[in-house]
Amino acid sequence: MLKLVGGTGIVRAARAAIIIPARFASSRFPGKPLVPLHGAEGAAKSLLQRSWEAARAVGGVAEIWIATDDDRIADTARRFGAQVVRTSADCANGTERCWSAICEAGIDADVIVNFQGDSPLTPPLAVELLIETLAAEPRVAVVTPMIRCSPLQIDRLTAEARLGRTGGTTVVFDGVGDALYFSKRVIPHTPERCSDAPIYFHLGVYAYTRAALAEYAKAAPSPLELVEGLEQLRFLHCGVPVRMVEISDPPGGLWEVNNPSDVVVVEAALAERRLV
Repeated sequence: MLKLVGGTGIVRAARAAIIIPARFASSRFPGKPLVPLHGAEGAAKSLLQRSWEAARAVGGVAEIWIATDDDRIADTARRFGAQVVRTSADCANGTERCWSAICEAGIDADVIVNFQGDSPLTPPLAVELLIETLAAEPRVAVVTPMIRCSPLQIDRLTAEARLGRTGGTTVVFDGVGDALYFSKRVIPHTPERCSDAPIYFHLGVYAYTRAALAEYAKAAPSPLELVEGLEQLRFLHCGVPVRMVEISDPPGGLWEVNNPSDVVVVEAALAERRLV
């Protein structure tokens, strides 16, 4: 069983590293990290570069790495100036790839941020809040953000579900803010057109203590993790709380690129935020 590290994950002022896991072979969207996204002034940059630029805006981070097993992604990342670490092709998900990156690059950090390569809209302040939460609450070993969905966002998520596509991940949590379950379907179930439904969209960026990440890598994938395709369910299966931190929805929303149809939505948000 995965052991929760209490008070031993951060023993001094946290030194944080961001790792951006990136793989080419996505079943829903092959080559996704290299898809071009146009910014506010029409310039095209790859999804990978835009995610890396978002990560660079996070304050108080010692280093940023792109972790991949693919030559095309590695070459592209080096061209725009990123540090690259080659990881095992056997990594089952981004969390495992983060641990592989630590081992391969010798990354010495107390806090590891898994910054999703398909989430260029991630607010830097949200990542800083995750790091601060780990430092302030020694018994918390894993923390990740969420936003309460607006009626428009609920409509989009349910519409995607009806079409058999993944519009994003939702989460339900307990009274202290620890996740009860994550799903690629909309949870909880609510009546149609319920405008005040307590539906929370999970933004796929995580901060882990180094010790919690090491123990995750030792554990076998859980049945629900395999069914849902959600790596964080391994922590819940093993009894490790995942602390949810609510953040506000920034201009343009917090959409990820899960499917080709998401590109236009993310580009609209880039334009609204005036990101070039």
